[in-house]
Amino acid sequence: MSDLKPKVSAGRRQYTEAFKQDAVRLVTDESYTLTAAAKAVGVSVVTLREWHRQRAPKPADCGPEATLDELREENQRLRRELRRAEMEREILKKATAYFAKESQ
Repeated sequence: MSDLKPKVSAGRRQYTEAFKQDAVRLVTDESYTLTAAAKAVGVSVVTLREWHRQRAPKPADCGPEATLDELREENQRLRRELRRAEMEREILKKATAYFAKESQ
């Protein structure tokens, strides 16, 4: 892994993009679990999960020649993504309403 040491400034660690990419590569290329990879690089699982969400390559669509199992897996993945997007949208709506109320 490149640039293993995080920078510490004002009590908060800052990681280089190369460090984050290497940490994500442990999960995507080396088959580490999120927990094992987070422990290996010294970050929280929540932090690594966010880095993974932002930087991991998106899975390819199944295509017209997909098997039934591949289509089911893709359907599950898409449903998870939809649930997450809907949850994020609800949080943003609530935050918008809260800040609109605060500014009045």
